Amino acid sequence: MNTLLQNKTIQIDGSQGEGGGQILRTALSLSMLTGIPFELVNIRAGRKKPGLMRQHLVCVQASQRISNAIVEGAELHSQKLYFQPQHVQTGKYDFHIGSAGSTILVLQTLLPALMMQSEASQITIHGGTHNPMAPTADFIQHCFFPFIQKLGIEVDFECERAGFFPIGAGQINITIHPWKSKLKHCILTKGKLLDIQGYAAALNIQQDIADRELEVLNNKLGLNQRKRVNFQGISQGNTAFVVLNYEHHQQVFSALGEKKKCAEKVAHDLAKQVKAYLDSNAVADEYLADQLLLPLALGQGGEFTAQVVSEHTKTQAEMIQKFLKCAIQIEPFNGIFKLKVIT
Repeated sequence: MNTLLQNKTIQIDGSQGEGGGQILRTALSLSMLTGIPFELVNIRAGRKKPGLMRQHLVCVQASQRISNAIVEGAELHSQKLYFQPQHVQTGKYDFHIGSAGSTILVLQTLLPALMMQSEASQITIHGGTHNPMAPTADFIQHCFFPFIQKLGIEVDFECERAGFFPIGAGQINITIHPWKSKLKHCILTKGKLLDIQGYAAALNIQQDIADRELEVLNNKLGLNQRKRVNFQGISQGNTAFVVLNYEHHQQVFSALGEKKKCAEKVAHDLAKQVKAYLDSNAVADEYLADQLLLPLALGQGGEFTAQVVSEHTKTQAEMIQKFLKCAIQIEPFNGIFKLKVIT
């Protein structure tokens, strides 16, 4: 890992780019990794309710706990935060968001620092597992983790209880193993499409919702396999997701049920997303693209193509280059985009 040769505090304006919580989470991750403190102002200035919300505060508190950090401004609705990590400590941790806030976003904040340690850590996080504005547990399990496994990063993941808005009460259990062998410059490709699998779950609501979604997905996509997933949990909710299995890649698209939106419409919109991806030559979709940058920057670099490059992805690239000695290039490429991480 090539960190910038500095110990001075990095100043970050939280209103830059997409102006959301990702700036905070990436800053926490990279600060713990490099030991470089940061001061973040205008936190989530681009959102309707600016400042630290409950799930963002848990990210700060969890990061503070595992890195013994000196912190100022860690309170609800705060728009300014100072964070100075001391020493990342592996171990067994249990974090409660106390709402339906995303457990996955807390995990993604802690993962980079813990996977760079010499011993494994076990983490349990309670909260939401299937959130509208965050990766779902299914996406992480079937898309992101298979990718980082190619880089040599081993993570054991279990969604013990699903948590939907507004109750949450979900639980994920994770073991993060030390990153021992780093793959050299990784060029991510898809290869041939092997099969298309569809899954749906209806937790504590009518089970036929999941069956109806699977029927539409099968009609639209010609699934090789379809299955109703039986989640455990006390919240109520519905999700459907499609796994595209390629020779060298697994891509996942997911959708959540919404009030006043019928199961058929949920599945129809999901199938539309999948078809758009199938019609492109890109390896990563919009959401996977920004999640691949940091693992590649921490390793030996790499490159991949993406359907779309969002403001989220551009902001992520800028944040990474503030802390790490690397270059991230984004350029149009045959109707899609090519992203290159040089370490």
